[in-house]
Amino acid sequence: MKHSKHTFKIGRTSSHKRCLIANMLKDLIVHGRVQTTVAKAKELRRHADKMITIAKKDTLASKRDAIAKLMIRFNRLTPKQRRLVKEGDLSSYNNDRKVVDKLFQMKEKFINRNGGYTRIIKKENRVGDAAPLCILEYLEE
Repeated sequence: MKHSKHTFKIGRTSSHKRCLIANMLKDLIVHGRVQTTVAKAKELRRHADKMITIAKKDTLASKRDAIAKLMIRFNRLTPKQRRLVKEGDLSSYNNDRKVVDKLFQMKEKFINRNGGYTRIIKKENRVGDAAPLCILEYLEE
């Protein structure tokens, strides 16, 4: 029997779903909120709460785990870029490098909370296909 088996099928391949979740997670961490459909938001909420739980551990292994789940690829810096980063100019980094730092800074807001780090606010239906829209955001505690 197939009881209690959760699947997220929205007509995409598994690799496409994994990339979709990773990209939406990056946007949620950077901006604090994301507007999307209700089905995607419910799935993204599961992953977003797990990311905060990973960040609360604050170990090297947890940082590597977050990098893997966010599918961040580090490009090598040129010697000139490396020198600028040492001097404090972080503009040489691509935005993906900054996402992990922001995630591990966000953990301070949720240090006394044991779960439920996100909220879903439902909005009107989309004009083109009448899909139910919502806003997924991190709480401001």
